[in-house]
Amino acid sequence: MAKNAILDFDLGSWVFPVSTASKEAQHLFDLGLNWCFGFNQDEGLACFKAAAALDPQCAMLHWGIAYASGPFYNMPWCDFGEIEASECTAFCRGHIDKALALSGTATALEIALIDALAQRIQKPHPVSREEFDRWDDAYADAMRKINEEFPDNLDVMAFFAEAMMTRTPWHLWDVEKGCPTPDADTIEAITVCERAITLADQLGAPQHPAILHLHIHLLEMSPEPERAMTSADRLGGLCPDAGHIHHMPGHIYVLCGEYEKARIASEHAISVDREYLAYAGPYNYYTTSRCHDLHLMMHACMMLGQFGPALAAAEEICENLTEDVIDLKDKPFIRYTMEGYFSMKVHAWVRFGKWRRIVQAHMPENPDLYCVSTSMHHYAKGVAHAALKDFDQAEEQKTRFYESLKRITPDRRFFNNPALQTLGVGEKMLLGELEYHRGNHESAFDHLREAVKRSDSLHYSEPWPWMHPPRHALGALLMEQGQHEEAETIYREDLGLTNSVVRCAQHPNNVWALHGLVECLTIRGERGEKEELAKFKTLLNSAIAKADVAVMSSCCCREQVRDLPG
Repeated sequence: MAKNAILDFDLGSWVFPVSTASKEAQHLFDLGLNWCFGFNQDEGLACFKAAAALDPQCAMLHWGIAYASGPFYNMPWCDFGEIEASECTAFCRGHIDKALALSGTATALEIALIDALAQRIQKPHPVSREEFDRWDDAYADAMRKINEEFPDNLDVMAFFAEAMMTRTPWHLWDVEKGCPTPDADTIEAITVCERAITLADQLGAPQHPAILHLHIHLLEMSPEPERAMTSADRLGGLCPDAGHIHHMPGHIYVLCGEYEKARIASEHAISVDREYLAYAGPYNYYTTSRCHDLHLMMHACMMLGQFGPALAAAEEICENLTEDVIDLKDKPFIRYTMEGYFSMKVHAWVRFGKWRRIVQAHMPENPDLYCVSTSMHHYAKGVAHAALKDFDQAEEQKTRFYESLKRITPDRRFFNNPALQTLGVGEKMLLGELEYHRGNHESAFDHLREAVKRSDSLHYSEPWPWMHPPRHALGALLMEQGQHEEAETIYREDLGLTNSVVRCAQHPNNVWALHGLVECLTIRGERGEKEELAKFKTLLNSAIAKADVAVMSSCCCREQVRDLPG
């Protein structure tokens, strides 16, 4: 059923009673809070505003307006543009001051939460980056004190965990060392979330949607993402009409090689996202979340060998991101993020070897607006022409790729990384493919080994910022040249069977590397471990059964493939 009004959405049963006599205002407050728990702050704000219109004397409704309008894990202060920061600080501070003025009739907990939020937004702009950091620290410290005063309150635990995480967003772990970053509150936040989960179970109470959501974020960069698997399994249905809540389990599923579960979670997310789009339109921050849900769908399907749904998700991203939606000059973070998503279709084409489709594809019409997408198209066209042995055109696309990089400023971000750093992986992939198909195999392998290093060194994002693992191309081409031992090592690394690759850059059980490993073990024959070969054949057969294409190699850039015995 189409959603036509703010009250038409089902956000689940979680409630946080506040000091209002209006049942309608209380319901709207609960809706707003649950939207925020699912990182849809725009809709949370709409609910809090509607609630405040019904009961303007309720302090917590003004707290909600300020809370929904301020920073959070996916949009910290550092991602606000100057205009955004100026508008946000003035607006939020105004409602915090209203909440403070109305707090005479509030409960002790409500007063404490209002006072704490006053530490997160202390004054109107201008505010320096260092001062924003101090505000984040002060808010986390204030929430720590509230958690000590109200130790068994699940909402307090959720706000406290979120406050700690937002101090160091997406820098909770040093993935190379496998330990938390020194200045992060990662372990304390995990402890708070896991205590909240245990407490809810002990009380026979529902699980808190924000706690499960944050628990996933806290562990996805860790050496043991599977520790959040139970949270992932529990979260999906808690807020039926919140797409991001349906999507979040997919972060853990893909990291643990459960790509089919990630695909199903993504389908649920995309379905409810479409309903929200029909209701709210595309001109809001949540469009980035809708694209992210489609992006994860793409990733899961690419790892499953499912071209149809992977391409469909990529095309839906592009349909969502017309120029008028992307071109938000006063919101640079949103603009850059959405344009990055627009470029992702290229990865699906290359992953499945759609060389003719790539060379015939139209370039983005506005290369200044779609600057990352333009570079990605030149990369893909260069790889495709190389695979088709059209070396003049491949060289021309290589030249245009380098020229296109000049449009991208060093501060341009692309999924938690500088865009030029991410495209550096593509540079080495392109050079490697071009050299290989010309017959310069050792030079090609050097380029592709460097692509692997560059990909591994990218900062965490889920899906991984470069969606087509360079190891898949390197392994396939090594196999074609009879370099089976190095190829086997490459495939084992990709599958997470060694300790040489950081946990979040591994791709357990993906069909492409499984095919490569089984081929290596088969070639080894009697020298190989028969039990190991049988084990991976079983995994491969299960994976191939889910694919919608014939998987004949770990990468479609390979020319000569062999049938594997059943």
